[in-house]
Order: sequence, then C-alpha cells, then structure tokens
Amino acid sequence: MWRINEIFYSLQGEGYYVGTPAIFVRFSGCNLHCAFCDTAHQNGTLMPLSEIIDSILSFSAPNMIVLTGGEPSLWIDDEFVATLKRKTGKLITIETNGTHQLPNGIDWVTLSPKSGLKGGDAHPLVLSHCDELKVVYCGQNLAQYDHIDAQHRFLQPCWTDDDLAREQNLQATIQAVLDNPNWRLSLQTHRILGIR
Repeated sequence: MWRINEIFYSLQGEGYYVGTPAIFVRFSGCNLHCAFCDTAHQNGTLMPLSEIIDSILSFSAPNMIVLTGGEPSLWIDDEFVATLKRKTGKLITIETNGTHQLPNGIDWVTLSPKSGLKGGDAHPLVLSHCDELKVVYCGQNLAQYDHIDAQHRFLQPCWTDDDLAREQNLQATIQAVLDNPNWRLSLQTHRILGIR
C-alpha cells in the first residue's frame, strides 16, 4: 500500500519538461519541513498499486508520469517502479529532495535539494547525480551545488504570497542566472496559468 495525496492530469509547470502533459502521482508526507513549501501534501489515502495504476490509465493521452510529493522516495521501491513501467508503458519521472537513494528504472530525475534553506536541513543530501537540478532560489550560495552532476540546471524564484517579496525573489533569481550562465531560469508556469 502507498499513501497517495492525489493523482491528476495537468501540464508540467516547471523545469525541463515545462508545458508537457503529464499524470501527477502526489505522495503524502515529507521528511523535510521547508518554510516555503507551497504544496498541501500531508493528507493521503493508502492505495494498492493496482488502484494507482487504474487511476493513471484512466488518463489515456499523456505519455509521462511525474512521481512527486511530499517526498516520493519515502514510498517507492524497485518493484513499484518496474510494475508502473510494465503496466503503463509511460515515461517515469520523479521530483525528489535527494535525501534518499532512488530505486532503479526511473527515466528522469529532477533533484530539488533544500539544504541551506530554512527547514530543509533535517536530512543530508545523498544524491549527487540527476538529469535536472532545480533549485528554489532564496539568495543562497550556488557553489554548494557544484558537486552535483546534472545535465540541466534551473533556478526557480521562491514563491511567496507577498507580492513585493515575490517580485524581489524573481529579480534576484534573474540576476543570479545572469551572473551564473550555466543555470537557466525556471518559473512556476502552472501558477501563472492558474492550473494545478
């Protein structure tokens, strides 16, 4: 049984696959308590894998599954990923904080480390390789991510409900990307579009 917060169909709003239709499997719970977390993932329902797969297959169009949370690595294992791939035939991606090793078979890893951020240091970062490094930017020193082997690097301004602070975060992130051209800007386009 796996604790699932929600399963839904939308567009990927961030990072490399922005704008791509995907089925999101949001797991409940996280091992970090980031002060800026903007996802209500705490509630969840225990579901057997067969029910998760049935829910995924009810959305026939998209070819991509995003395992997200919370922190999905707290729940998934090799068997989960292998069965998901075999039964759905879809690209399996994950969004993780990198504090747990990942099972085999995941097609695309988005690593979003929270070390150095308020509430994000409860557990050390253990992953050092990913397809996509996506950092929520709050003015931290980017050198702490230099050791991470990533095909793509994205800085994303930290979201806040305060309009002035949000604009300041955006401008600081833009400047950080200009100053560090090995990074690219990522925006939360799902917020801009008003979708999930």
